[in-house]
Amino acid sequence: MSVQSQRVPGAAFSIDLELQIPNLPGFLGRVTTAIGAVGGNIASLDIAEHTSDTIVRRIAVFAADTDHVTEIVAAVEAIDGVSVRSISDRVMDLHRGGKIEVRSRIPLRHRDDLSMAYTPGVARVCEAIAKDKNAAHDFTIKKNTVAVVSDGTAILGLGNLGPEAAMPVMEGKALLFKHFADIDAFPLCVDVRSTDELVRVVEQVAPAFGGINLEDIAAPACFEVEERLRASLDIPVFHDDQHGTAVVTLAALRNACRVLGRSFEDLRVVIAGTGAAGMAIGKILVAAGIGDVIGVDRTGIIHRSRTDLTGPKMWFVESANKDNASGSLAESVVGADVFVGVSGPNIIGRDEVATMAAKPIVFAMANPTPEVMPEAVRDIVGVMATGRSDYPNQINNVLAFPGIFRGALDVGATTITEGMKIAAADAIASSVADADISTDCVVPSVFDRSVVKKVAEMVGAAAI
Repeated sequence: MSVQSQRVPGAAFSIDLELQIPNLPGFLGRVTTAIGAVGGNIASLDIAEHTSDTIVRRIAVFAADTDHVTEIVAAVEAIDGVSVRSISDRVMDLHRGGKIEVRSRIPLRHRDDLSMAYTPGVARVCEAIAKDKNAAHDFTIKKNTVAVVSDGTAILGLGNLGPEAAMPVMEGKALLFKHFADIDAFPLCVDVRSTDELVRVVEQVAPAFGGINLEDIAAPACFEVEERLRASLDIPVFHDDQHGTAVVTLAALRNACRVLGRSFEDLRVVIAGTGAAGMAIGKILVAAGIGDVIGVDRTGIIHRSRTDLTGPKMWFVESANKDNASGSLAESVVGADVFVGVSGPNIIGRDEVATMAAKPIVFAMANPTPEVMPEAVRDIVGVMATGRSDYPNQINNVLAFPGIFRGALDVGATTITEGMKIAAADAIASSVADADISTDCVVPSVFDRSVVKKVAEMVGAAAI
């Protein structure tokens, strides 16, 4: 498959072009043709100014990456008579000044309001909480507030870019919490030097929050951080990179089996990538009754004879790969029913997928380039899913974490259990109606507002 065929324009690399064009027939057509000829996708087109001689057009264009943006601009600049007045990056513009803000819930209209909201009236509330710290859930934002915590060591697959660079992602997470579940979330990007320091920082700020969402923390530290915080805190702690991905993967797999008439206990699943997401996916699939799970890392299949395994990966030895299979990634997928990729781009191709069971289920979730491109295997797979929004069946964590925290906060849960995660997956899966389910629809839309409500209800019931 050519690089050009893999280059899919999208909003993530969109630009606004302001062009001055002669007010003559054919010039707009030349502009749009030039953009299309280099693979740009025009999203909108408006008139900014208009005279008898010229028209200033604002054109929003989707591109595939920054190099593609350069190509598009060059194609437009090459047209005689057309001048580029300005180029703006729509994504960078959207983030200027941040994406979230704090607003008050009560009005301050006069002195009485001030006396009740602040001093001296607030002292009585402080004393009530001092007598019973659980009263903070009733009288402060704690009941509806989640800390989105990151040390910036594993940002969106980009790597260790530091806490400042993590802020746009954590702000985005807070935005999603508010939009989908009406939860007030705040980004806490912390500059720490060790796991001990990160755990201690979260423990110290925990009194202000009703839950902790861990994000973009590198493995293996992320496993220890979550485990220690779950043990030390009396509020829910959830590492979304692990468990959010696992919950939505389980939901999508349930529905893929509905479409294809498969049963969980008969499936052999290969998971490529045994970091945070791969570990959590393996555990939730085994807990849900999958027949066999095989983990594959850079060395190959994880099996009992390997001597290089330590820490969390030992779970794949102790609880998965029941036949102790060994070999390479290519060998692992032979005859497999399901491939789940949480690793890197283009690690398998059509030839490997063709060796799997007939009409296999392939979830290739690496972003932005999947483990195998859908175009390469569309005719030989039963169900295909990716992590991208421009293909059907996006495995998107936003289907999970808002409802999970909404349900946990609503019932005052002190932790998030495996049963609550499976309940969330069941809720997501059941949100796709029988009339709608198909090979191209095994997960609901992220904009289906009923999903959060259903997840919250089922998670809350599981917690109780």
